[in-house]
Amino acid sequence: MKYDRAVKCLTKDRADLLAFYDFPAEHWKQIRTTNPIESTFATVRHRIAKAKGCLSRQSALTMTHPLMLSARKKWRKLDGQNRLPEIIHGVEFRDGIKHEIKAA
Repeated sequence: MKYDRAVKCLTKDRADLLAFYDFPAEHWKQIRTTNPIESTFATVRHRIAKAKGCLSRQSALTMTHPLMLSARKKWRKLDGQNRLPEIIHGVEFRDGIKHEIKAA
């Protein structure tokens, strides 16, 4: 009774909160974190801070595009990247394990 609003919120959004279990267990770390996005733009953010900002949209694009091309050389591959074709083809996963449908 004390936390009825919190319980209602969690109950209502339960499917969204636990959706990452419908993906391979190797992908859970990347799904639950925003670090890949933050790391991607860290290089650009640091360079813009050193350059004291950008004067125009065009100067920002001119600066950031080569930085992103350079930074991508150091990115590591996703865990479980070999599972991506299965996800694209709609293979079902339950609790991170591939769910095989057995024919009758």
